[in-house]
Amino acid sequence: MQAVEIERPGGPEVLRLVERPCPVPGAGEVLIRVVAAGVNRPDVQQRRGLYPPPAGASDIPGLDVAGIVQEAGPGVDAAMVGMPVCALVNGGGYAQYCVVPAVQCMPVPGGLSFIEAASLPEVFMTAWNNLVWLARLQHGETLLVHGGTSGVGLAGIQIASQLCGVKVFATAGTEEKRTVCLATGATAAFDYKGAWDDDIRQLTVGQGVDVILDGQAGPATQRQLDLLDFDGRLVLIASHQGALGEIDLRQIVRRRLTLTGSTLRPRPPAYKGRLARELVDRAWPLLADGRMTTRIHQALPLAEVRQAHGILDENRQIGKVVLIVDPALGAVVPSGTTIA
Repeated sequence: MQAVEIERPGGPEVLRLVERPCPVPGAGEVLIRVVAAGVNRPDVQQRRGLYPPPAGASDIPGLDVAGIVQEAGPGVDAAMVGMPVCALVNGGGYAQYCVVPAVQCMPVPGGLSFIEAASLPEVFMTAWNNLVWLARLQHGETLLVHGGTSGVGLAGIQIASQLCGVKVFATAGTEEKRTVCLATGATAAFDYKGAWDDDIRQLTVGQGVDVILDGQAGPATQRQLDLLDFDGRLVLIASHQGALGEIDLRQIVRRRLTLTGSTLRPRPPAYKGRLARELVDRAWPLLADGRMTTRIHQALPLAEVRQAHGILDENRQIGKVVLIVDPALGAVVPSGTTIA
């Protein structure tokens, strides 16, 4: 099969298209014929040598795919063969075939193409895991999403506003991106380089917010803790501004704050399977009827993977960048049953 390999840590130029043996599904796994694969920030970090795959995972980058189940491994219902699915994978998505635990597979939401479906698993599962499970987001609360037009940001805005009944604020770097945040469900959007904390205090009459979802961390961590209301929760999903930040621990004690973080990739299949089932039950119907949407910034052929990574390196994307692995089927809207 064709697959993308990381030759060495570095820029997009270290990505190369190679021939690899087709993987074989083990117990509880399925082999997916990949039609499209999402490009995510962790792929970029892996390419740079900053985010190695967990033990046992493929060294091929790519964390979410959409395609057709080609083969069922031992212990998996053979009826899955031929099903159009999307899935969060531990690695190996930038390839023509990929193995994944069957419990992590989700049906392609009705009316969505394979390209659109490939944009869903990583960002929706990350947003759900951090906002619903870790932050315990409740109806009537307020949320700040930093990086509102990232894939996770757009998924988080929609989950919070449409399924949790939460007022959402967002930050983004351009006027165009802030407009997209508002159209997606945010009440207000601010320049992340500006005084977003002061602006939010004005809008909340000094109360601040209940939850913040952030991927920057570093020196901004205390600024975010300062913006939390009593019993507030700050959830970190990355640390792009730096691994270290000085914080006032007394605030955490006095105002009963929670500072937490997560990485989803090393979690066991059973954990990801529970996430998948909740999303299919609660979010997939809204994607199918158009109340929730995915935004594709650009879809590129697998051979143009360097250009795809360049878009993320320059932070130009609004939504998801997707690699088209099978051009004949990429834009196809599957029927929901089986495809030969």
